[in-house]
Amino acid sequence: MAADDIDIEDPIDEDEAVDEDEPLEDLEPTADDIAESTVTPEPGLENVESIQEILAKQETAEEVAAAEEEEDAALAAMVRDERLEPVESRIVPMQETEFMCKNCFLVKHRSQLADKKKMLCRDCA
Repeated sequence: MAADDIDIEDPIDEDEAVDEDEPLEDLEPTADDIAESTVTPEPGLENVESIQEILAKQETAEEVAAAEEEEDAALAAMVRDERLEPVESRIVPMQETEFMCKNCFLVKHRSQLADKKKMLCRDCA
């Protein structure tokens, strides 16, 4: 029925009419009325989360991300400070039983020497 088809002057059915003398408490829906009007969820939508739960999860995720960023910044600052500190390890010069590979520049034992002329280790030869 379109809005043009309704006549404002149409009489109201007595069943639909509200008695003005009737108290408003009687107009409140009963538990049966609420149960009848409740919409059952579609199949597969039983685990629908409320907006509050979604927002709480999102805030928690943002807090965790912020905490991780702070930890990363703290670690980065520590690494910079460590670079400024002098190296406390003792550097030992190359021994007579060792050689430095001309390809990979690693110091290895003479038993790893594959090519004496080119000074290459077994891995690089």
